[in-house]
Amino acid sequence: MDSAVRVKAEIDILLLEDSPADAQLVEHALRRGGPGFNVEHVDSKRAFIHRIEQRVPDLILSDFSLPTVDGYTALAIAQKKCPDVPFIFVSGTLGEETAIETLKKGATDYVLKHRLARLVPSVQRALREAKERTERRRAQEQLRRSNNQLRTLSVYLQHVREEEQIRIAREVHDELGQSLTGLKLQLTWLASRLPKQSKLLHGKARSMAAHIDETIQAVRRIATELRPGVLDTAGLLAALEWQANRFQTQTGIVCEVKAEMIETLWDQELNTAFFRIFQEALTNVIRHANATKVEVRLAETGGQVVLEVKDNGRGISEAEIHNTKSIGLLGIRERAALLGGTLRIEGGRGKGTTLTARIPETFVVRTRLHSHENSHHRRPRRRARRREAHPRRSLQESRVRRSA
Repeated sequence: MDSAVRVKAEIDILLLEDSPADAQLVEHALRRGGPGFNVEHVDSKRAFIHRIEQRVPDLILSDFSLPTVDGYTALAIAQKKCPDVPFIFVSGTLGEETAIETLKKGATDYVLKHRLARLVPSVQRALREAKERTERRRAQEQLRRSNNQLRTLSVYLQHVREEEQIRIAREVHDELGQSLTGLKLQLTWLASRLPKQSKLLHGKARSMAAHIDETIQAVRRIATELRPGVLDTAGLLAALEWQANRFQTQTGIVCEVKAEMIETLWDQELNTAFFRIFQEALTNVIRHANATKVEVRLAETGGQVVLEVKDNGRGISEAEIHNTKSIGLLGIRERAALLGGTLRIEGGRGKGTTLTARIPETFVVRTRLHSHENSHHRRPRRRARRREAHPRRSLQESRVRRSA
């Protein structure tokens, strides 16, 4: 058992050297450095390649000039077949320029044969650095896997949340809304049968009817905030226009939406991602921008779908862009990344802020709309306001003007 452990603890070194005498000197220098080195000597290119293919060594020592192979070729073979293995040249004569060139080409180190006292420290340093690189690479791979797992989990959670919001919005709108409507009808029926001279009861019935109307409006508002129906029935552009109108009505900030593309109904995930990014961008305008106007552009360019939101506010700073505590910005970056896209934020003092989200079309399920019909829900599609800017180009444009 002890022997097996000792063999595993030995450093497997492959020595490429055509001179038996020089090979013995190298092995002697290694043995003087202490136990633990297992050296295998080969003297030709064929034997060198065969040994690497049979068993990858822990480290390679090589002369620079051999009859069957030169040092650069041996280094190239090692880099191709075992790129992580340290490679040290051990040569009798190696000029400074040549030595520097070997390091540039990827050699770990070089040791002159008349200074073999440097060999063991060089080998130990090379092995230590190789181990550190391996551990760092392993850690990076684990981190990459963890990031992929987290991203997969994030995709799942985003999907579950959106699906749950759709379900709740539908139940709130349909079930609760219908119940309230039925309650109002019954109240109306009851009120019509009250004695005409009972003004107090009629007044109470009107008050109850008004309260039911307010509750119905609240139900519709909650359902819309959970999941705007226009996003699923009319598509992304109509949803952006609806949100822009709502934003302007609530804030008084002018919001203009333009679309430079053929009218398209995209995959639900893309619609949701862009719409939520747009909502968060408008939220940031309200909280931080101090703007009076917002311009929104939806376009297809370079194989990507692009959403650009630009305001004329104070302008975001570099510190704010890279603030890791900004949950809103982190969230919209993640939404874009989940679909293979990118998010870019630019700004300057007094120059406003521009947020640009780009998602590759490869992530988009494209369904061209024919006539006025929504092919997904088989419902008439409400037309968004637009005008043709060019007879051969469908340019949809909506300008939401300041409310009186």
